[in-house]
Amino acid sequence: MIQVYKILHDIYDPAVTQGFLHLNTDQRTRGNNLKLSKTRSRLDVRKYSFTQRIVNTWNSLPDPVVLAPSLKTFEKRLDKYWDGDPIVYDINASEKFSHQKRDSELLQLD
Repeated sequence: MIQVYKILHDIYDPAVTQGFLHLNTDQRTRGNNLKLSKTRSRLDVRKYSFTQRIVNTWNSLPDPVVLAPSLKTFEKRLDKYWDGDPIVYDINASEKFSHQKRDSELLQLD
């Protein structure tokens, strides 16, 4: 997620990462303001690449996390959001775990 943050916030050279991730331009979407869209993939090489695998996880993050003003703040808020999440910390955890955190809790980090 840190790499995605760096790409979207131009911490990496934008000339190198241009076209790497695609922001969703549909204004009717729920979730955060930097929602990514998946591109259609014909080949498995593309289908299982980094840019396709991270979309759902990134889109599940709330606004206070993805719109953090700095990388350090993003890391803190991401850790707070994922605190105790068995999917992140336990590889054998069930994929049906859902986040119970509220966005207001994340704002108390600063």
